[in-house]
Amino acid sequence: MRSMRLDSPKEIEQQPLALVEVAAPEPEPGQVRIRISHCGVCRTDLHIVEGDIHPAQLPIIPGHQVVGVVDALGEGVSHLKAGQRAGVPWLYRTCEECEFCKRGQENLCAQAHFTGFHFDGGFAETMLAQAENVLPIPEHITNEQAAPLLCAGIIGYRSLHKADLQPCERLALFGFGASAHLAIQVARHWGCEVYVFTRSAEHRQHAEELGAAWVGGAEDEVPDALDRAVLFAPAGELVPLALGKLRPGGTLAINAIHMSDIPQMPYERIYGERTLLSVANATYQDGVEFLDLAAEIPIRPTVSLYPLEAANQALADVKHSRINGEAVLEMGKG
Repeated sequence: MRSMRLDSPKEIEQQPLALVEVAAPEPEPGQVRIRISHCGVCRTDLHIVEGDIHPAQLPIIPGHQVVGVVDALGEGVSHLKAGQRAGVPWLYRTCEECEFCKRGQENLCAQAHFTGFHFDGGFAETMLAQAENVLPIPEHITNEQAAPLLCAGIIGYRSLHKADLQPCERLALFGFGASAHLAIQVARHWGCEVYVFTRSAEHRQHAEELGAAWVGGAEDEVPDALDRAVLFAPAGELVPLALGKLRPGGTLAINAIHMSDIPQMPYERIYGERTLLSVANATYQDGVEFLDLAAEIPIRPTVSLYPLEAANQALADVKHSRINGEAVLEMGKG
């Protein structure tokens, strides 16, 4: 099978992913093999490829927003069948025994393994997945539309919940890439007024098209204090600016697996019972709930399609904010 494999992390401009032929994997007990149709391209993939975060071993095939069909079953798998559409998210497997797993907080499991980080992911024509973590894809969502939902969508949905967003509140989104352009659709469905902070003129226009009430830069004054905020941009210097725009009792959720350091800031930025928290991964239940909601709204991801062999270009376009919404690899497109 064809795959885009990372042997050594480098700046994306050096094209660190190489197109290689590897043997199609065979599922072990509890696993299924997925014949991949589409795979979303995430900023976390960029962090892996450029060496900001380090996989347990190299080489590795990135990609963790995977859509395809089950084409082989490992021993003991009975709830899935060959030919069934399936999605594979970032969370690959957990220990299932620790206190976090038992609480339904498996996203915090210290023994968690992640797709395209610990195990080969979706920048390939096939991959293996743990059967119990495979997500069903709602019938009326196409494969290319489903791919962004499996990480950008799920983690954005979790971020809104962790920020304690309530219907009809005023929400700020800092950065307007793949995850934020889906989160705004959820927030608007809940009747929220959304303010978007981004440097990109194209992203500002995209936000307005999706119903943003206000767009501007992080340094700009806003007409009203904000109830909740989600920081998508991996820039620690935005944290004091975001907190400064929150009302007392407001919440800022940071949606980033890697970001620059948060600078020293005056205590008054968080005083007044403002809350600052991080969002770490997502649970299986988050995925089930969000995909159902995505079908109900319905959420319409903005997608730019690339052939598998253009994965380096897709990641470079993500890095330099050259696309609206999300880049998605389409197997067989080239």
